[in-house]
Amino acid sequence: MASRVQRRVALRRKFKLLRSLTHSKSVMKSSIILDALDYINKLKIKWEALTLEYANLIHNPIQVPTVVKVEKIEKGFLVRVTCKNRKDLHVSIIEALEVTSGLDVIHAKISCNHSYCIEAIAEAQDQNQDARDVNEAVFTAIAKNANGGDR
Repeated sequence: MASRVQRRVALRRKFKLLRSLTHSKSVMKSSIILDALDYINKLKIKWEALTLEYANLIHNPIQVPTVVKVEKIEKGFLVRVTCKNRKDLHVSIIEALEVTSGLDVIHAKISCNHSYCIEAIAEAQDQNQDARDVNEAVFTAIAKNANGGDR
């Protein structure tokens, strides 16, 4: 007889736990079970939606816009570029700075984790050079690299 009482007490505890987990307001056991089934179905729908969203992110990664910022500093320019990862883009950009714009790249920091980022300090041989010319040369290099053209 004691085991029967213990089983009933354990079953009551489990129903209380199930009721609290599913946020059920029902008191009857059958209603608590139906609420639990409804709760499980809602969780299943949420899981499927998250799985679909994850699959979309994997197959269609977030597009990174191309941003080029050129700032005039003491003896040259600070060039910052952020864009989608591309093969050998750093070579194209540094060549554009050195050959097209006539700048000497003193320091360059490159990051290619989720997107391509370069921050370069380039010293100007001609102190009257304009930041717009440098900006245009960098954009041209990015466009040539994106089209698979010569660097």
